[in-house]
Amino acid sequence: MVRFRLNAALAVAAFVTTLGSLPLATYSWYLAPILLVPAAVAVWGWRAGTDVDTEGLRVRALFGSRFLPWTGVASLRIGDRERVYAETLSGGEVRLTGVTAADVPRVVEASGQGLKTAQ
Repeated sequence: MVRFRLNAALAVAAFVTTLGSLPLATYSWYLAPILLVPAAVAVWGWRAGTDVDTEGLRVRALFGSRFLPWTGVASLRIGDRERVYAETLSGGEVRLTGVTAADVPRVVEASGQGLKTAQ
């Protein structure tokens, strides 16, 4: 299994944001929920990503995940800003969180399938 995750700098940014929002959040009780924003960003940065194995792709988000078996994936597409999408046989597409264009060969290798070129 190969795991692709977001940059670790996201967790550092969430920590710095937490420190910066503490004075504001402690000023009054109704501002305390401001601390939930950096906490949500930290959890999202820790959890979000894509796991690839011979069975398929599991794309993880903040609150859930989606499993795409390889039999349901038509192709992998590189979009704008080097983002990678899995195009499904039903015509939809799913962004592979944490996967960049440079990672596509590792995704194909982890799938156990050969690389097929478009005709």
